[in-house]
Amino acid sequence: MKILPLALTVALIGAVPAPYVVAADTTATDDERAARWKAIAQYIFGDRKIEPTDMLIKLDAPQRAEDAALMPVTLTMPEKDKIKSVYLVIDDNPSPLAAHVSFGPAADPGSLQLRVRVDTYTNVHAVAETRDGRLFGTVTFVKASGGCSAPVASNDEEAMQGIGEMRMKFADGAGPGKSMQATLMIRHPNFSGMQMNQLTRNYSPSRYIDKLSVSYGDRKIFDLDADISLSTNPVITFAFVPEGKGPIKVIASDTKNGRWEQSFDTATTN
Repeated sequence: MKILPLALTVALIGAVPAPYVVAADTTATDDERAARWKAIAQYIFGDRKIEPTDMLIKLDAPQRAEDAALMPVTLTMPEKDKIKSVYLVIDDNPSPLAAHVSFGPAADPGSLQLRVRVDTYTNVHAVAETRDGRLFGTVTFVKASGGCSAPVASNDEEAMQGIGEMRMKFADGAGPGKSMQATLMIRHPNFSGMQMNQLTRNYSPSRYIDKLSVSYGDRKIFDLDADISLSTNPVITFAFVPEGKGPIKVIASDTKNGRWEQSFDTATTN
């Protein structure tokens, strides 16, 4: 997963704290935001063209986040059979590329929901990659502040309790071969490196989930590459088609070599 290098982020933002760069000015003009997105897109996608769309991918996010550290985002892909992967980019976050989700043969890529951190007023871009290699994007503007530096808990020890524990909930009424919705919950502080330990007053070192793999039996549902913008205790809602034998297997890893694996039985009806 590509993360903006420090030199590029400095050029875009203009100031450098440790260990990440501060968010862009909330008073940035539309032209400045467009220039920032152009630089971000060039770094992530190179010279590939991103075509605007209101059909291949839709982005639903609150105009003003109630909680900047837990902002819900829904991606909807109406023409789901064309979709290979999706990217979520929060332009003015210290590390803008929040998530890249690649769908496998067991996925129903019609929708995806997750919770993210938003550090300042920003454009949020969603980009869909189709199976023929084209890119299509949409954008919305979100008002939020401080999500990347919001404390996780009163201290690091409390935040780390139960790290890696997983739960999964399944929607009712699905049968074999029919799409089923599931919600995955993972306990992890996802330290961004910008949060202050409320006891020591030192910054907590960054430690966050960077890779997530979800399969049904021997068939992939999705792989997710993530960064500091994924919320504390991530919650991801997705859909899959339970053909053949399960269970669902989840493998998560973080930037400090933590690795957790868990399987979940699905309840399908004949």
